[in-house]
Amino acid sequence: MEMSELTALLTREGLALLDEIGAVETSADVARSVSRLRAAGHSPDLVSAVVGQAHLRVKARAKFGEFADRMLFTRAGLEQATRLSVATMHAVRLRRAGITRVADLGCGIGGDSLAFAGAGLEVDAVDADEVTSAIAAYNLAPFPGASVRQGAAEDSVPEQGAVWLDPARRTAGHSETTRTSAADWSPSLDWCFDVARRHPTGIKLGPGLDRDLIPDDVEAQWVSADGSVVELVLWSGELAREGIRRSALVMQAGQAHEITAPADAADEPVRALGAYLHEPDGAVIRARLIGEAARMLDAGMIDEQIAYLTGDAALTSPFVQSFRVRETMPAHVKTISQVLRAHDIGRLEIKKRGMDIDPAAFRKKLSLKGSNAATLILTRTAAGRVAILADRV
Repeated sequence: MEMSELTALLTREGLALLDEIGAVETSADVARSVSRLRAAGHSPDLVSAVVGQAHLRVKARAKFGEFADRMLFTRAGLEQATRLSVATMHAVRLRRAGITRVADLGCGIGGDSLAFAGAGLEVDAVDADEVTSAIAAYNLAPFPGASVRQGAAEDSVPEQGAVWLDPARRTAGHSETTRTSAADWSPSLDWCFDVARRHPTGIKLGPGLDRDLIPDDVEAQWVSADGSVVELVLWSGELAREGIRRSALVMQAGQAHEITAPADAADEPVRALGAYLHEPDGAVIRARLIGEAARMLDAGMIDEQIAYLTGDAALTSPFVQSFRVRETMPAHVKTISQVLRAHDIGRLEIKKRGMDIDPAAFRKKLSLKGSNAATLILTRTAAGRVAILADRV
């Protein structure tokens, strides 16, 4: 979004038109809406802003729920914004640590600040981009304890209170952007670490950050939401919990579950495939807490290099997806097809780990005719490559 479009939108006419237009979901909806509004005599800037925002609001519902229908966005800002449910967990941590004021430096569209302000914290939100900071100000307007201004994070570190940092990990812009390397983030990672040594700080990063870059004196928390690993947060000072350096926060269907440890957890020994197979959540894998999950389930590794667990105990947990093993066979198409026919399998979920196979291409080679459903797991064990026919627990 350009400033001319935002200026046209932030008028009584523009905001009323945005409320009236309704959901714009598909490319065809966009084309129809643009034609209709242009025919009604609205300016190109206003039409572009209104239709663009209506389309982004639909996409934003996955992160912000019903709040999305009263917010403004940029495409790049929405991509990097924290899901509101996850941001709420961050706000809870700040409150529990006794924090009353937080500086959100690099606030983007204000997603984290919304959660902070909603939790009763005083918020000083700052973003370097003029359009983005104006949108953040609009989104945070309902909260009297939140202020927003345009400025550089490097010039905005407070003397007191906590700091929240979400360094820009994409090229500059409001629409199509690309990821950049850590050396090109703004503010830089080294600068963020320096702030974290002097203030209680949360640094939001991508979950794939090189673990060698993580300082020894912070708590590293990987977060997944509904099966997808969405972020890594490094906590320092009062925000880092005593005795915890690794944690995996797993959020599913509105519930939060967490594994913590003082360091990377040792894996359980490899064992033969048992009655159950467990796939650890991505946050557990990233945090290297697979061993902790295994001990909860009385399970072991199926291979030293494969993140699958196995055991005979009829147990599961929020930290894994569990499967009851039906049958094991060589990972050959002909053999698998015969077994699927014998079990009358017509609907098949295919999962793979440790094997160079394209599940979509592999599916086309199978004879899927039947009324039953199952899961096929293609993986490597200590005994070699296998196919495991299983049912979700």
